[in-house]
Order: sequence, then C-alpha cells, then structure tokens
Amino acid sequence: MLEQFHTAGVIEAGCDEAGRGCLAGPVVAAAVILPPDFRNELLNDSKQLSEKRREELRQIIEHEAVAWGVAWCDNNEIDQINILNASIKAMHKALDKLSIQPEHIIVDGNRFKTYNSTPHQCIVKGDARFMSIAAASILAKTYRDRFMCEMHEKYPTYNWKKNKGYPTKDHRKAIEENGPCELHRLSYKLIDTQLKLF
Repeated sequence: MLEQFHTAGVIEAGCDEAGRGCLAGPVVAAAVILPPDFRNELLNDSKQLSEKRREELRQIIEHEAVAWGVAWCDNNEIDQINILNASIKAMHKALDKLSIQPEHIIVDGNRFKTYNSTPHQCIVKGDARFMSIAAASILAKTYRDRFMCEMHEKYPTYNWKKNKGYPTKDHRKAIEENGPCELHRLSYKLIDTQLKLF
C-alpha cells in the first residue's frame, strides 16, 4: 500500500497532472486532501490502473476526500506559456478549488512554483509513492479522458476516443492527412517527420 503522508501532522495536499505529452486538448491537474485514516489497497499511479479501476477509485476519492479540486489550462494557453508553466498553473488552479487550505503540498515530478507561500515538496514518481498524489493523478486522468472522449464526437477523425490526444501513430497520421484542429497544440511537433520517409 502507498504511504499516507510525506509530512505527518499537517493538512497535506497531493497534486498531479495529466496530458503533458499530448498533442491535443488541455493539461488537467488535480489537488486532493485525504483524511488521516484513509486506506485503499487498490490506490496507485493512474497509469498503472485500468480505465474501469480508475473510474471506481475516482468515485471513492470524490466521496471520501476531505477536499479535492480539478482544473486545467487549454491548448491555447499551453502554446502561449509552454507546457511546464501551464501544468503548474493548472495545479495552482486546482489548489484554489480546495475548500480547506493545505499546510503542505506534495507534487508529482521535479518542478513547481510556490503556492500561497505554502511549503511544498516535489517528488519524482510521487504518484507511485503517496496516496494523495495517486488520488490526484486519478482525478486528473479521468476528467481529462472524459473531456477527450466528448471531443471525439466533434472531431472523430483523430480517434481521441482511443488515443486521448497522445502522439500515437494513427493520431499523427490523421493530423498529416487532415491538418490540426482548434484543440491541437501548435507549439508541439504534431507530425512525425519519419512518416514522410515511407
């Protein structure tokens, strides 16, 4: 089972994001404060879980968390301020949505900007170590996946229902054949130049 807290005895929020490597759609972040007695043996980094398990855990997290928030920055903002800044901004927006002010923040990854002068700790692969970060990763991933599936109905040619905007071979091929749409990140390398060699 994952560790409950990085720093015991304080109100600690875990933060994570989903969609940094995608070619289209927003980067989505979540912040979660779990109760001190929270236990769940199935909770893990969202990337290690099936879609069905993520949805089950999302409902548990939303029901049992002391506080949680989800927010995002869209593709236009990503193009304007770059993906790192957009990811951190989305995390700050998710923290803004918490009904309780955290006393300590733990963040998946190695980069963050101070939020409201609250102490924070960056933890590489934190979503596989700490419950609150894993919970945040699940909320970020499920909300983003749901949005991309909704957008698939509007732009079926890119097959987002399957690839969720990630740089799969079929996604890059669809961009090459049809061009980008209004949800694509134009600052990203959208077309794999290797495709042109064949």
